[in-house]
Amino acid sequence: MPGHDLSGQFFLIMKPPELIPHLFRTEFQKITAVLCNRFGFDIIEFAEDIASETFLAAQESWPYKGLPENPAAWLHTVARHKALNHLRRSKLFRDKVSPTLAAGFTEAVVPDIDWSPGNIRDSQLRMMFAICEPSIPADAQVALALRILCGFGIEEIAAAFLTNKETINKRLSRGKGKLRQANLQFDVLTIVEINQRIEPVLTVLYLIFNEGYQSESNDEVVRSSLCAEAMRLCYQLVELEATNLPIVHALYSLMCFQASRLGARRSREGEIILYRDQDTSLWDRQLISKGGYHLNLAAQGKHLSTYHLEAGIAFWHTIKEDSLNKWENILHLFNQLLQIRYSPVAALNRSYALSKVKGNQVAILETEKLGLKDNQYYHALLGELYKEIDPVKSRSYFETALELAKTSTAKDTFRSHIERLNP
Repeated sequence: MPGHDLSGQFFLIMKPPELIPHLFRTEFQKITAVLCNRFGFDIIEFAEDIASETFLAAQESWPYKGLPENPAAWLHTVARHKALNHLRRSKLFRDKVSPTLAAGFTEAVVPDIDWSPGNIRDSQLRMMFAICEPSIPADAQVALALRILCGFGIEEIAAAFLTNKETINKRLSRGKGKLRQANLQFDVLTIVEINQRIEPVLTVLYLIFNEGYQSESNDEVVRSSLCAEAMRLCYQLVELEATNLPIVHALYSLMCFQASRLGARRSREGEIILYRDQDTSLWDRQLISKGGYHLNLAAQGKHLSTYHLEAGIAFWHTIKEDSLNKWENILHLFNQLLQIRYSPVAALNRSYALSKVKGNQVAILETEKLGLKDNQYYHALLGELYKEIDPVKSRSYFETALELAKTSTAKDTFRSHIERLNP
């Protein structure tokens, strides 16, 4: 989603301790992307170091000297000076990146670094497409996107994936190594390159959004940030003519619909609130309207993607009325989705829709056919479907789900279901 203009006076009312983390999230990625775009992806770690050093300089200067008139421009200027000073001394730059340019490095002649909004936008786009290099594993692509495109710290990424910093560092190192090996040259993204990589790019954005939306992490800030960053990056694609495609609108529409219900999905204690129990007054109507707008734009294409179908399902979930027509449409869309791409999560969700259309007994039979006995949500769904039919069996399924649960959030949710069952 579009953000505030960092050069605006809005940021001058913020004090350095609160402004620097905010700018780190927005400007770290820009500095890294612009430097890589200017000097090549070979220097990606160097670019990250420059970005980090720039913010360290701000942290040391701003609390004592006061905020500069334009904080973002100050950061860009410092990053430029630091980059050029490092590049003068860099053997990597002289020998590998650009020997010709390095030979002309003097105080009078230095390479230009373009910090214009257009170049920043283009640099971020090229970085987005570079990260989705096919040789980079999917988990490393997502970690790279969160670090380089979203400005997430290592601890934040680890919290998002419910893992440790060492694992994330290994993924980032593996991904950067593949990026250097690929030796990508994206001076100008061609239509062919965009068409070849747009689906992997959207997959990464989809995974980032889902990591926030479905996350069992207790860190509300991390969960919300993941969804917001995925939406911001997707909207960047919407805004550019070359990537303003029906499939991009479909994904952005899906994100809007899902994000509209974020405020109603958890209790104050962090417990997951089932769809049927959500307070619909907490749904964001503006996001729902925006989702509908982009879903209409997505319909202009001839290709029916999984994002189109998931967006359609999400749309129907924003309809308050619990009508048969609503659930029949949702069931039909799930049937189409599973034909295009099967997933256990979609199959389980389809079973719930089936229960609303044909009753719990039919849904139980279909769910049991899935045989997902190692999946906590398989048992939780059966526990839900058996509530009115066989409370004892329902309790047994919820207890199994509790045993399989790996996080405190999931355990608390299943435990509350057990407590609410009749003895």
